[in-house]
Amino acid sequence: MLTKDLLRVSRAGGGYHPQFAGREHRPLAARVIGTYQGHVGHTREELEDALTDLERDADHFKLVRGFSALLERDATFETDAEIDPERARRATFEAAEDVGVVTDEQREAALVRAADGLGLSADVLERALYADLEERQVLAAVDPRWEPDDLVAQYNLSLAQTALFDATELRVRSSDPKALVSAIKRLRLMYEIRKTDAEGPSDREVVVTGPTHLFRATRRYGTRFARLLRTIAKAGEWRLAATIDDRGTERVLELSEDDPVRVPDAEPVADVSFDSSVEADFAGRFSSLDLDWELVREPEPLETGTRVMIPDFAFDYRPAGSARSGSSDSSDGSRSDFRVFFEIMGFWTPEYVEKKLAQLADLEDVELIVAVDESLGVGEEIAAREFRAIPYSGSVRVKDVADALREYERQLVAESAAALPDELRPDADVVSLAELAADRGVGEDALADVAVPEHERVGRTLVRPSVLEELGEEIEAGSSLSEAETVLESYGIADASAILSELGYRVEWEGLAGGTIVERE
Repeated sequence: MLTKDLLRVSRAGGGYHPQFAGREHRPLAARVIGTYQGHVGHTREELEDALTDLERDADHFKLVRGFSALLERDATFETDAEIDPERARRATFEAAEDVGVVTDEQREAALVRAADGLGLSADVLERALYADLEERQVLAAVDPRWEPDDLVAQYNLSLAQTALFDATELRVRSSDPKALVSAIKRLRLMYEIRKTDAEGPSDREVVVTGPTHLFRATRRYGTRFARLLRTIAKAGEWRLAATIDDRGTERVLELSEDDPVRVPDAEPVADVSFDSSVEADFAGRFSSLDLDWELVREPEPLETGTRVMIPDFAFDYRPAGSARSGSSDSSDGSRSDFRVFFEIMGFWTPEYVEKKLAQLADLEDVELIVAVDESLGVGEEIAAREFRAIPYSGSVRVKDVADALREYERQLVAESAAALPDELRPDADVVSLAELAADRGVGEDALADVAVPEHERVGRTLVRPSVLEELGEEIEAGSSLSEAETVLESYGIADASAILSELGYRVEWEGLAGGTIVERE
């Protein structure tokens, strides 16, 4: 991005058009790069004089200054002095007070006196006096990251970003909408998605709301728009229309992939991972719990009439022992996967809250939990739309969300059990409940009331009686635990303690040396 004073736009026809650099400006970009490289070891003042000479030959002086502003980020300026300038000034001023400087001769005498006290020559001291002033700093090194073509491209991107500083609203269509929305959410911008019939890269238009729709315009908010442009311009096809507050006059800035705006490097869009600290805090605490629900960030969009809503999170039901193939339906019609969406409504403007409520009203056949800031006072309205509303203040209570999810769990277990037959007859001689549940696409709890007449339930394992008889013959009292476990493993049994108990044995432990199989009294 460039500073606002380097912005070059045309307002012809009431529009707002950035004046991009073209191929014809490549030689100028090369000369600016060469000027920096040729002034290593020279002062900033000498460098700026050379750049001023270039400005006289350029189409516009701001073009040279824009190239220079980008290159200066790769330049290192240092203070070239044998003594710290502040120390040099202090010593010289003290000597001047003693001498009483009025004439040039007295000034020279003060310098000589101060230099003698510092062990320096008067010339060295004089050069150090103001060596830390910006114009006297020396260009120590410059390592441009761009060739001339890339410098022109970076200038155009930076110019477009600067033009967005005063945007109040962006309307974007992109061939990569998921990346766009992800960047918007990470930058903590407010947005909504509308369906459109217009031709172009997408049938969905993302509307990003600007600062005047909130409380007051801030430069930080404008720079978020500018940073968002990096993600927009990375898409193969895109269209952007921005409403610009041009010193009180509303203008429209339009850009697309046809403009010379591209991203010559891979600078990340933002360091922020979540829309807010409330979301980040909730995600961290929820992920540490051992629940049968998997937290999904930025799930698929939901249709809400003519608009689209992307909830903050989704919870996918992954019960222990259930299939995780991604299919939500098993062969017998039972449900193994189930998704509940989760939206966190923090404090925004009344207009934004109304839009959110309108979106919720248009959702159909969706399970949704809404954590709503108590200050909004809309919990009852959300509940009236048959969605679960969880009030919060400061942070969302994980327990409240977990309790809501457990209600879904009880319902799902009941539905899964109802879909199962009254009895099951597995082909395998030995099968764990987890394996059987996964095969049927249900959780283990759904098998609690299902009969398995050809097998015995031993702990969490189903075993045919004939196998139990064989095990009774192979495992004898006095055998070591490791020997018994080897026999059980050959039958595919991992739950040794439950099987040994069923056979009438227990383990008598012998410290760290292991255990021995003995008959249970």
